[in-house]
Amino acid sequence: MLIASAAPAVVSPWLIAPFALLLLAIALCPIVLPHFWHRRYPLIAVTLGAISAIWYHTVTGEPAPLLHALDEYIGFIALIGGLYVVSGGIHIRVKGEATPAVNCVFLFIGAVLANVIGTTGASMLLIRPWIRMNKYRITAFHVVFFIFIVSNVGGCLTPIGDPPLYLGYLKGVPFWWVLEHCWQGWLVAVLGLIAVFFAFDRVNFLRAPREVREAETANEAWSFRGLHNVFFLAVILFAVLKLPYGWRELTMVAAAVCSWFTTHDDIHKANDFSFGPVKEVAWLFIGIFATMVPALGYLENNPPPLASDIAFYWATGALSGVLDNAPTYVAFLATALGQQQLALSQVSDVQAFAAGHAGTLEAISLGAVFFGAMTYIGNGPNFMVKAIAEHAKVHTPTFLGYVVRFSLPILLPFLALVGILFFSRWRIFG
Repeated sequence: MLIASAAPAVVSPWLIAPFALLLLAIALCPIVLPHFWHRRYPLIAVTLGAISAIWYHTVTGEPAPLLHALDEYIGFIALIGGLYVVSGGIHIRVKGEATPAVNCVFLFIGAVLANVIGTTGASMLLIRPWIRMNKYRITAFHVVFFIFIVSNVGGCLTPIGDPPLYLGYLKGVPFWWVLEHCWQGWLVAVLGLIAVFFAFDRVNFLRAPREVREAETANEAWSFRGLHNVFFLAVILFAVLKLPYGWRELTMVAAAVCSWFTTHDDIHKANDFSFGPVKEVAWLFIGIFATMVPALGYLENNPPPLASDIAFYWATGALSGVLDNAPTYVAFLATALGQQQLALSQVSDVQAFAAGHAGTLEAISLGAVFFGAMTYIGNGPNFMVKAIAEHAKVHTPTFLGYVVRFSLPILLPFLALVGILFFSRWRIFG
């Protein structure tokens, strides 16, 4: 997801209010006003987004940042929608239930795959079989750790893996730079989170009835249908990497349409396919994209004084969970370049920064990717996974429940440890 980095010269802090209100609505309304929210969330999102749109268009006379955000929203929803439809045409069937060990292997494979087809593609492809293989004992932590590992942390080895890294690649960061400099952070984070998950899943497994545990030790028999859609996934990936704006989005939409009409109805039924989840994401994120522009403009005009790699890691991470990680990456990359009298608009400057200040760029990259898992809106796939799980009748945490029960007590201390190991004065790696 890429959002405009340009902004008016002066952005009032009051213009951040619509973004804050939308976050509060997403967090609280499903709890205190569930029926009202499910019927009115499109109107709420559009209304709050319209406040930012009207201000940029009529008050400042500088609609460029908003128009750029609209372009990026179109690209975002074309990618999300395309991957959702195409992956929904692939049915992965498993026999029996998964043991904790099998679950851990599955999550590791998902983390690797996220770097090939992106966190969005891996999430959309694997969330349904993940739910099916744990159907007799699936709980909220299964969904949450899937988001942690497959939808976020796993995708930090290539620019394809996560939107902020793709944006860095477009700005001039060499393609293989991420793999060269971030593989240790990826390995520590992925294996560490999988180890934490195993502890949770082992307890859950031992509490399951005997017949479930015995079924879970049976030989796994995997089968795949709709594999022609792998071609359409490749088309979408090609469009993301090679085609310019406009042609890229048209190609992704065309791939989704072709996938829909060439996939048998029984595969969609087996996947419980519905357009409900992508509809919810589309409405909410049009409000998020619009209201985020003033917040990013204020941040760029009032950059925090950051003097160390650990400071960049925490600052990028802190905002990535609530401002979406891609635009946050842009803002702090621009800040770091500016400190060295370099320009984000110059590819040669970005390349020089990547070569000469690898530690700072690594801190920004890992902070953006890893902390995108802190909330449902930190990264595009998060909300989609939640919506698909809910459609499958799986209990998922609310916005606040996700943060209070999982992000703050589990993910945040773990990411703090990663920061100490890689970017502090007591660093072991790097």
